[in-house]
Amino acid sequence: MKIAFAAAECAPFFKTGGLGDVMGALPKELAKKGEEVSVFLPFFKNGMKESFKEQLVDEFYDYVEMSWRREYVGVKSLKRDGVSYYFLDNERYFGRDALYGYFDDGERWAWFSLAVVQLQEKLGVPDILHVNDFHTAMIPFLLREKFNWIEAYHDIKTILTIHNIEFQGSMDPSVLGEFFGVGMERFYEGVLEHKGALNFLKAGILYADEVTTVSPSYAEEIKTPEFGNGLDEILRYVSGKVVGLVNGIDYSVYDPAIDLHLAHHFSANDLSGKRAMKEALQRRVNLPVDAGVPLIGMVSRLTYQKGFDLLLAQMDALLAQEVQFVLIGTGYEALEDGFRYFAAQYPHKFAAVIDFDLQLAQEIYAGSDYFLMPSAFEPCGLSQMIAMRYGTLPIVHEIGGLKDTVKPYNPATRAGTGFGFVEFDGGVLTESVKRAIGLFWNEPETIYQMRKQAMREDFSWATKSTAYLELYKKVVQ
Repeated sequence: MKIAFAAAECAPFFKTGGLGDVMGALPKELAKKGEEVSVFLPFFKNGMKESFKEQLVDEFYDYVEMSWRREYVGVKSLKRDGVSYYFLDNERYFGRDALYGYFDDGERWAWFSLAVVQLQEKLGVPDILHVNDFHTAMIPFLLREKFNWIEAYHDIKTILTIHNIEFQGSMDPSVLGEFFGVGMERFYEGVLEHKGALNFLKAGILYADEVTTVSPSYAEEIKTPEFGNGLDEILRYVSGKVVGLVNGIDYSVYDPAIDLHLAHHFSANDLSGKRAMKEALQRRVNLPVDAGVPLIGMVSRLTYQKGFDLLLAQMDALLAQEVQFVLIGTGYEALEDGFRYFAAQYPHKFAAVIDFDLQLAQEIYAGSDYFLMPSAFEPCGLSQMIAMRYGTLPIVHEIGGLKDTVKPYNPATRAGTGFGFVEFDGGVLTESVKRAIGLFWNEPETIYQMRKQAMREDFSWATKSTAYLELYKKVVQ
């Protein structure tokens, strides 16, 4: 099967979040299974390491027809892990410092989507064209409405994955004519219109052959007004083609037995290195070295979606316990300042590193006893899976992918891979943390067995990619 992906980011070339991780792992796992896989990406020249730039091959250049003008596209390629990566170059659109957040984002992603569709003829028409989030969600529409005259495209099946429905690509309707070069009929009919704007994601939902999200629970949640961000009615309308598939993590990257970021290695069969990592972590962040005090780690963007406003309101109550916290991340200024305040007030219990440091992040995953994720909503989440891979038990709000991946501690069986709370409430959050702390003190053997159980959970893309293959086969039949 020939499978092409189109996305805005992809590890290890450039990424800002989970989309980049998925694009970095899923295609190469499909290639390992014998599929012919390609990935189409913008050429973010300023975001790519020189070592990758040196490997790029200039294939050819072309021009993208954008209504009343033609825009240059240079095609660069790189073969890695059995996957053909194509980087689409246009200095005007992507020769910038950041990936997102520009006034002309509608134009940039219109150009990229048009370029991806146009280039399929030259680079080999795929059986499946798998698009991701709003940046490429117009591609299924373009195949059916603008490029339907190309006979070779008639059999292409499209999959849209919604990684986070909060970002929808809401644009001025004039984008249709000015950039995509199509008429306004589908907008006036309501197919592309949402709240008076052109909505890229809505177009993808309606035109794609299948729509996936990144966990089964999130697939159901976004069909409700509470989590659908205004598109819940549309998702209920096409409910039969919406499916949730849990993401995985790259086991070649996240492995406590060989992780190059760790000074001490360990496995489910020998956790002595984890105890050494806890001591090393406490030393690094200037917390008292004490194996007998539970250490709770956090690695995250500091946003309200991640529940950090709820956490800040409970910090005094949490830090009144015999516990240590370590956090690394950046985000909203008010949240950053809040955590700086508590770090100053409780220097022997709380360390806050308002920065991003990949090595320290890995050390937190490996050296902590617990990993706290109080997210208000979480489409899938990767951090809880990474934490479990490193024997660190998550404490999570049971929502979205957190609900689907963490097995809450069961007092009757003394089994589980973490701890959960259902109600998004500060008091409930605090009680959940206290429950985990109490078990640490009173039942160390239970915690030990839970760690081993968590580490043996299978979150590998080798397994998770099978569900995507089954979906692709179903669609092309």
